[in-house]
Amino acid sequence: MLRLGMTNPPYILEHLEEMAKILNHPRVYAFLHIPVQSASDSVLMDMKREYCVADFKRVVDFLKERVPGITIATDIICGFPGETDEDFKETLKLVEEYRFPSLFINQFYPRPGTPAAKMEQVPASVKKQRTKELSQLFHSYNPYDHKIGQRQHVLVTEESFDLQYYVAHNRYYEQVLVPKDQAFMGKMVEVEIFEAGKHYMKGNPLSDCKVYTPSITKPLQKGKVSGLSEECKSLLNNGSSTRVKPPEERGEASLHEERMKIVYFLAAVVAVLIAFLGAKLYQSEILGN
Repeated sequence: MLRLGMTNPPYILEHLEEMAKILNHPRVYAFLHIPVQSASDSVLMDMKREYCVADFKRVVDFLKERVPGITIATDIICGFPGETDEDFKETLKLVEEYRFPSLFINQFYPRPGTPAAKMEQVPASVKKQRTKELSQLFHSYNPYDHKIGQRQHVLVTEESFDLQYYVAHNRYYEQVLVPKDQAFMGKMVEVEIFEAGKHYMKGNPLSDCKVYTPSITKPLQKGKVSGLSEECKSLLNNGSSTRVKPPEERGEASLHEERMKIVYFLAAVVAVLIAFLGAKLYQSEILGN
């Protein structure tokens, strides 16, 4: 499975159709991280962002329509210099409208030497309060409750931090915890969701589920190398018994190809020498003047 990372609205506004096709591919997670940072156009302008809130909404609405169930993650900065109460309320409304299942909340910090550090700062207490208010809004809804009882195919990739479960992801890159069974690691498993938290779901493997490796081609055996030409494979398979044919045993086309390689090499050497001598002459003229 392939997961696309992060992008900003202006980078994909002209490629939405193509993005939707990619995200609908069965081997691509229907997931995209699109930072909005603020739902106030005036704040975005102060941030020197190259988009407005309408651009962000257009991208999200389009992908939600064309890629059913897609997970949209986003970032928000609380307390950027110049952010008013009205600006922040617009951000709260955006989160309430889209109920992002994954939201990265950051309290603005003025990095020394940046233009934003020279702007009039929002009081620390206000930044802290806005961060708290946005966090409370984010934790007021559970994005996965409606998925309890669903059957999902998940790809198991790692162990959970508490070492109690294996971590898997479904088609929408939503985290699903499954029982620790060595047979599941690196495999696609069908599970039934029986519990949902804020950032995860838990699933039980179906009794009749098929556990399989989701590879396009059969995995290579240990010691095998991919991408080798047939000639190299033949050399490896036959070992020292295979020798490279001398020039007199090769075809006329092969000899012509080797001669041309020599000609190209000599031409390259001559070109380098000419360039070197030209540079020396030019340097002599400069020093002479």
